[in-house]
Amino acid sequence: MQLVRTLAAWRPDLTAYREVEAAYRISLKSLARRYIELHDEIADLDMMIKAIVEDLAPELVARNSIGHNGAARLLLTAGDNPERLKSEASFAALCGASPVPASSGKTIRHRLNRGGDRAANSALHIIAIGRLRTDEKTKTYVARRIAEGHSKLEAIRSLKRYIAREVFGIIMRRQQDINRTRIAA
Repeated sequence: MQLVRTLAAWRPDLTAYREVEAAYRISLKSLARRYIELHDEIADLDMMIKAIVEDLAPELVARNSIGHNGAARLLLTAGDNPERLKSEASFAALCGASPVPASSGKTIRHRLNRGGDRAANSALHIIAIGRLRTDEKTKTYVARRIAEGHSKLEAIRSLKRYIAREVFGIIMRRQQDINRTRIAA
């Protein structure tokens, strides 16, 4: 960032724009200034997202490996009317974390769902990988699934399904609290 700030502080000769070196300096200064503006805008938006998520669903970010951006993505996927989702299975399908049968003959297995909201699925994946690195219960679960003959990807897929189930429960409890508050008011 120090280099970018140095580039943004340059004072190139604007009259010599036809010379290659001056043109490079002018364009680098312009790009550096734009980068700083975007960097600051991203920081401001991240603060807003953090405040909104903390206000809407503090229980969600209190969970292991669920950050503010991932929580925001999952809240957006659920929408402002999560009651339209009949069950946690429908939320998992909406996130692309529901199992899709891929059995053949005597082999019974499920594959990754390629449908649903890909950004929500990405958020679930990041949460799953974070838990796999830090949570002992998750490590034990994945090791057990691998010992049962599943691949690591299949174990992560079922872990994402578990996380979707957990997130849906939190979102629905929060929605019930909001509905009670509206009725009381």
